[in-house]
Amino acid sequence: MQSNTGRPRPHAMTGNYEFKAVALLALGFGIVGLDRFIINPLFPVMAKDLGLDYQDLGLISAALALCWGIASVFTGRLSDRIGQRKVIIPAVIIFSLLVAGSGLATGLISLLLLRSLMGFAEGAYVPASIVATIDASKPTRTGLNIGIQQMAAPFVGLGLGPILAVAMLKVLPSWHWVFGIVAIPGLILAFFLARVLRDETPSTPDPANTRPHAEPSWREAFQNRNVVFNTLGMFCWLSCLIVLSAFMPNYLVDHLKLSMDQMGITLAGLGVGSCVGMVILPALSDRLGRKPIILTALVIELFGLMALLGTGAEPIKLFTLLFVITFMNAGVVAITVGPLTSESVPSHLATTATGIVVGLGEIAGGAIAPALAGAIAQTMGISHILHIALGAIVLGLIVAIFGIREPQKKLELKAAI
Repeated sequence: MQSNTGRPRPHAMTGNYEFKAVALLALGFGIVGLDRFIINPLFPVMAKDLGLDYQDLGLISAALALCWGIASVFTGRLSDRIGQRKVIIPAVIIFSLLVAGSGLATGLISLLLLRSLMGFAEGAYVPASIVATIDASKPTRTGLNIGIQQMAAPFVGLGLGPILAVAMLKVLPSWHWVFGIVAIPGLILAFFLARVLRDETPSTPDPANTRPHAEPSWREAFQNRNVVFNTLGMFCWLSCLIVLSAFMPNYLVDHLKLSMDQMGITLAGLGVGSCVGMVILPALSDRLGRKPIILTALVIELFGLMALLGTGAEPIKLFTLLFVITFMNAGVVAITVGPLTSESVPSHLATTATGIVVGLGEIAGGAIAPALAGAIAQTMGISHILHIALGAIVLGLIVAIFGIREPQKKLELKAAI
């Protein structure tokens, strides 16, 4: 039996293994999301305690994303050579310990250092876990399983995260303790991953590849059209998602004057929308094609952002719009980093190409965008973050229309069905 990346699947990688592996890898991505985004709803409190401002928040988000991106590029190629398991398990242990360390921060410099190191560990986890999910999946369930795995990050990090953060602030002595509590699930998960997760042999020949034992190469990956345009698209889509995720708490509290409780509930729209979109849109793309779903979602997201610009302090309407916007955005991201990329390259380049798309997308969209947004919010007002998000999606739609192509493997699978 073969995975859709073209590599033979060992006997163990069937039925029961698929369920266990996808479930654990999804939980891991959920913990990645919680560890990454828990700082956003805590930031209004942390800012007062540590003397931080909007620009500092942008720098903290940018530092994590920059290191996440660098790690994704390099460890993506590494895991193609040594196997995903040897990258995934150490990464989970390290980022769990580092999120606990975030609670010990005493100022901007210590936060930048700790979050940067955490970004390296989380960036190592992401491309390896995506391809491990694809390898464990039946070809006709690739989009669905990637969606399930990817949706866990926004569901836990953006959906449950704000609610958990506000609730824990009410019962714990201070925000420092919150980081220690959220580190525990990752350490438990690492134990179960070590017991369950198995590697496909990374050097197994791809029948479709004329070089049976070809080494993964960044140059070869960049020669693929979709790798280039998927990366450009990720610049745009992540710029919108990360800017909204990082600055929306302060936008709601400082600009729209919502209470902390209203802010927590409203922000749940980011997580719930991302969660549902990351499952439904990739699953639909299994049947209707990757590019048609991406284009439709980006157009709807564009109109949602335009409506958000004119919305005031109305929590229900804000929740609904954030749900729609992130439903579309996160679904597009899941398709792009998962099946759209892996189906566009030979199997020996699967994690390398995924690492490039995730990593460079994070560096530009996750690091540069929030850093610039923080500077703009500090000098011109936080309301301008919505214009940044809107502009990013306009550019992303242009990239998708003129750059991305339906991958050949998807067309062949559809024809076979």
